[in-house]
Amino acid sequence: MAALYDNPALVAPARTLCREEADGSLVLSSPEALGAYDRCIGDWLERWSAETPDTLAFAERDAGGAWRRVRWGELRRHVGAIAQRLLDLQLQRDRPVLVLSDNSIDHAMLMLAALHVGLPFCPVSSAYCRLTKDPTKIRGIVQTLQPSLVYAANAQTYGAAIAACAGDAVKVLSEGAEDVPGALHFGSFLDTAETPAVGAAFKALRGEDVAKLLLTSGSTGQPKVVVNTHRMLCANQQALAQTWRFLATHKPVLLDWLPWSHTFGGNHNLNLVLRHGGTLHIDEGRPAPGLIEKTMRNLREVRPNLHFNVPRGLDMLLPFLEADLDLAREVLSPLQLVFYAAAALPPSTWQRLEALAARVRDEPLWLTTSWGSTETSPLVTSAHFRLDGAGCIGIPLPGLELKLVRNGEKQEMRVRGVSVFAGYRNAPELTAAAFDDEGFYRIGDAGYLVDPADPARGVIFDGRVAEDFKLSSGTWVSVGPLRLQLVTALSPYAADAVIAGHDRDEIGALVFPTAAALAAGPAVVAQKVREALAAFQRSGAGSSQMPRRILWMTEPLDADAGEITDKGYVNQRAVLARRADEVARLYAGDADVIRI
Repeated sequence: MAALYDNPALVAPARTLCREEADGSLVLSSPEALGAYDRCIGDWLERWSAETPDTLAFAERDAGGAWRRVRWGELRRHVGAIAQRLLDLQLQRDRPVLVLSDNSIDHAMLMLAALHVGLPFCPVSSAYCRLTKDPTKIRGIVQTLQPSLVYAANAQTYGAAIAACAGDAVKVLSEGAEDVPGALHFGSFLDTAETPAVGAAFKALRGEDVAKLLLTSGSTGQPKVVVNTHRMLCANQQALAQTWRFLATHKPVLLDWLPWSHTFGGNHNLNLVLRHGGTLHIDEGRPAPGLIEKTMRNLREVRPNLHFNVPRGLDMLLPFLEADLDLAREVLSPLQLVFYAAAALPPSTWQRLEALAARVRDEPLWLTTSWGSTETSPLVTSAHFRLDGAGCIGIPLPGLELKLVRNGEKQEMRVRGVSVFAGYRNAPELTAAAFDDEGFYRIGDAGYLVDPADPARGVIFDGRVAEDFKLSSGTWVSVGPLRLQLVTALSPYAADAVIAGHDRDEIGALVFPTAAALAAGPAVVAQKVREALAAFQRSGAGSSQMPRRILWMTEPLDADAGEITDKGYVNQRAVLARRADEVARLYAGDADVIRI
């Protein structure tokens, strides 16, 4: 059978315009104009609650393991009630509704209610409360945002944080509100009778009104606050709809764990379901031991038609699927695509997914990706064509321009278009520095054309502009290509790598293991490393292209600590700073370091 991307009625053909500027920079854009897009996110809720009121909108497992389900018509009634209660509370419109806890149906309903009546909404990572008893960071975030209302799922996990940080904000919990002085029970919001005031507030919304405030995954200090407007989010989903044309007739059914505090889960995936009247099953699993099993159980039961994940998530699912072909057939057969974040999918994971799909599917499994950021809400490019491996991030979507500007040894990527933000909240200096004199956003990433003679073949992601460094010899090290070469050489045992060596005599690397590495054991993996390093040496690579020492990491990459960016790739500088002790071990001759 033909692949989905081979049918132009289902997926837009890959076409790109490319013009060269006087300074030699290239500007890429889609030849297809961006079509009309919705005024605000609430338009999606109004449409599907009227057209498909009995279609399932959200589902999540309750404490007993049963599915709690909410259909589109019921969702609109609940959102109307909550929106009325928000209006009754007379919340200030320049102070956001803040959520501290993970994805849930209550979280989704509160978000939609706030957006429906023009209140900015800000979900923050639950890790600020779940993983630490020190409220310093969440207190700093709350002081920066000055929320009008703070919500969390339960008092047991989040009660102390709300009590310590909420200040004069209204405090709301779904469970245990009686244990937090002054807190309201979320269930009482559902009993409020909607009045015409909700419709009036909804009708007054404009595209330029603030929808969300999202925090970037800053590696130092307090994160920046990115302003996402309704226009940005609606335009971005329209651009995706014009590219993934199959969404017009195949409603998305998702099982997703990706947090709504990050743009991948909260703007790309959640908005995809809202825009197309699909169904989102909230996954209580995660790509972590003891939790990945929950995801596997849910995949078998839900059988989604689209799968979004990070590379580690895919790597952890593969052993279950490879060990049970009947299970693999159940999970992979309904999928129209597997979408991975950015360009970080290890070659071994790619090859294993394709090989497994070939055994249980009649048509190839489409592995695809895109590129963007919180500031671009999020998509800029889409790889809506066949890829032979990771690295290519695709071509610009309608309504967006991608400029490649020479910056030292790399080509810096800059972005302009309707779904690009106008600035950071209350930070005029940061905002001014974020844009060039033509209004292009300086995203900080580098890339280059797969084929300069054919721009429609896409752009290769080339790491961060600022992540390259010099050895003590003065020789530059190009981190992006070297990282990919090393991960490939260590296949199937390396999930990712961070390159070290600034102002040192030689290159080293901190390497993060795959599930296959953990299963194989230290001796087998160490031998693979020695073979890989020896191969680098035999290749005749110079000092800037040859890692000479490797240290395996036992702690996985931590997105909440800024080690993984909202684009889905490793923040090299943040990892090196956070793991300075491991870098010191790497160069101090530690017994665990493997050297040539």
